[in-house]
Amino acid sequence: MIFAPFCGISQEKKPKVALVLSGGGAKGIAHISTLQRLDSLGIVPDLIVGTSMGSVVGGLYAMGYSGDSIAALSKHTDWKVLFGGAVGIKDVSNEEKSEFGKYLLSFEIDDGKPKPILSFINDQNLREFFSIYTLPVFDIDNFDELPIPYRAIATDIVNGKEVVLSGGSLGTTMRASMSIPGVFSPIKQDDALLVDGGVLNNFPTDVAKNMGADIIIGSDVGGGMQPIEKLDNITTILFQTAMLSSNLKSPENAKMCDIFIDHVPNLTYSTADFERSTEIYEQGKLAVDKNIDKLVELSLKLKKFKQRKHQLPIVPNELFIDTIEFKGVSQQNMSIVKSRVNLKLKQNYTMQDLIGGVHRAMGTNLFDEIYFSPFAYNDKMGLRIEGVEKARHQVKTAIHFSSHRGAGIIVNYTGRNIFGNSSRFLVSLDIAQQPRARIQYQKNFGEEKKWWWRTETYGQNLDQDVYFEGELASGLKNTYFIADTEFNRNLNSLRSYVGLGMDYNYSKLKSAFASDPGEDQLLLKYYKYRAFDIYAQASFNTLNKVFYATKGTAANVKVSRPLLHEAEIATIHPVEDVLKGSTNGYTKLTTEFEQRFRVNEKVTAILGFSTGFTFIDELKQDQVSFVGYGYGGYYFLGGSIMSPRKSNFVFPGLNEDELAATQFMMAELGLQYNLASKLYLTPHINIASVGFAEFDEYIKHAFSPSGNWEENLETSAFFSAGITTSYNSIIGPIDFDISYVNGIDKVRFFVGVGIQFNRSN
Repeated sequence: MIFAPFCGISQEKKPKVALVLSGGGAKGIAHISTLQRLDSLGIVPDLIVGTSMGSVVGGLYAMGYSGDSIAALSKHTDWKVLFGGAVGIKDVSNEEKSEFGKYLLSFEIDDGKPKPILSFINDQNLREFFSIYTLPVFDIDNFDELPIPYRAIATDIVNGKEVVLSGGSLGTTMRASMSIPGVFSPIKQDDALLVDGGVLNNFPTDVAKNMGADIIIGSDVGGGMQPIEKLDNITTILFQTAMLSSNLKSPENAKMCDIFIDHVPNLTYSTADFERSTEIYEQGKLAVDKNIDKLVELSLKLKKFKQRKHQLPIVPNELFIDTIEFKGVSQQNMSIVKSRVNLKLKQNYTMQDLIGGVHRAMGTNLFDEIYFSPFAYNDKMGLRIEGVEKARHQVKTAIHFSSHRGAGIIVNYTGRNIFGNSSRFLVSLDIAQQPRARIQYQKNFGEEKKWWWRTETYGQNLDQDVYFEGELASGLKNTYFIADTEFNRNLNSLRSYVGLGMDYNYSKLKSAFASDPGEDQLLLKYYKYRAFDIYAQASFNTLNKVFYATKGTAANVKVSRPLLHEAEIATIHPVEDVLKGSTNGYTKLTTEFEQRFRVNEKVTAILGFSTGFTFIDELKQDQVSFVGYGYGGYYFLGGSIMSPRKSNFVFPGLNEDELAATQFMMAELGLQYNLASKLYLTPHINIASVGFAEFDEYIKHAFSPSGNWEENLETSAFFSAGITTSYNSIIGPIDFDISYVNGIDKVRFFVGVGIQFNRSN
């Protein structure tokens, strides 16, 4: 008889049954089988003690979730998303999308010193998960008042001791207990920093014994010390070193169990294998079944006693919020955070409403993390929104290579609220053989921060390949500069805005040759073009990812009119000749549209089109022809990646800026196959109708172009077919494209590595 030590207990006194769940990361999913068996036998513990993943499973069970409901939760949880960090680009404010996800590494500067990175994983999604599923007990801060009394184990790394957590926010408690050092950031509590309880006590049966447990059911997935043959990589060695004290203690703690459910011999997956949750769950049944006789015996013993009522408290579908508290939000950022959260007092909100508000606040890019937790006060409900702000000074970097522009290192400085509240100042440098730079200032204003102003200067100095009638004219240096100011109003802070702007742009092509360049070179000393434009624009963006989006729409419309439009050209042969003057005026209408939607789990369809039309005024006597000399104001097609210049458009198979035109219509069709976790294969077709003259002449032949681009500049059709192989690596996208273009009758290859220096919006 396994319960012989309790034979002397009065029949009137129920033995105190404790359930102890060890830590073990993904392996902790095996605990769920233990819970389901307890439910089926009618065994309700009087105490639950858990560490790390055991504290999560145990905490949910203690608050009233059944074993079956926890199993369903585990099955339907997207673990990749849960541990995937912060919000995605679809939740980022319009004015912040241009800088979101564009850098490989970043660090913050606090008080003049680099701020250490305390974690590998951003826990934004994980905290929201806990906020949602612990909502039924938001008003309980003493864990003895839960349906089943509960304790979680954490480690205080400031004072070097084990901490038994018995109250407070249940979600924060579970999060603290599973804070694996270096993986998750520590949880601050008074003068302590709490990390994973498994560092000192991964299988805390001793805690249950000290709390008066008469019968201990222990479910262990940790396994203690790993043998030498498994210590074959740096990860397992570091993990064993960090858990050394706890692992030495676990065998003695296991001896305290009256029913010891040892999952370790049956588990074939690691602590990080959450994508194998279904298999781990099935493996968890084996050790439980091995102990079925002991569990049945305990069940029969407990039938004579009244047991606890194990039931999840009922919560309404909507929450009535009486007050909202903000913590960790500076005064400089308070107004924009409140406007983005956009939750009013004395109103009902669903959990999705609350999550949406927090996501919009996170989308300001002001926080490393921000989360919410309901709380009770005076029989009312409050909402606490707590954030961890990024430092005012941030430095970011990325590396890149492309077969168009070579290699480079991007270095970015971003300053928050340096020049006024709700503002951002940044300097980005592309340190490369062909350097580029951007300086930008933007500020949100208005009572609800729906308005934003951005001023930017961008410059580049490139070895430019210029193409005339399909033939390369090499040996040119390209200098391009733009100063742009725009005022925009968000229609929806996350996806749409309209605005007005003005910009000054300057282009210069200069021969690299001091004298006769030779027959194969352009007979040009220099070409200059300057324009001062005013414009109106509208933008809409719901794409769900920065790279390799699987759903959403992106659309932009822009109408511009230059007030200044001057060209200057100096030729070399037969003698130096300079032509200078204003071109005839023009109005440009530009549209871009892209739609992505899932065909199935692995395939995403890509549909897109772009247009660029130039409506050219009648040529006056003192002007030079825009068609003939307005090259700097043309549209440019070519390349496989977006260029920083706003007049450039991707057309695979052509080199960057290879095709300059006054008019174009272009369509794209692609299928993005997700072959493996981060590996993609994208066959694509691009079709363009391109014109080199005025709109009226172009539109006559736009849908039946028959011109031969290489022989004369008439309306021409371009067709590109190719396939791109991509890998979304830790340093950014790696793309290899091979495309054929009919207009030049060539097959071209493109290689791009890393995060490229591209346009700001």
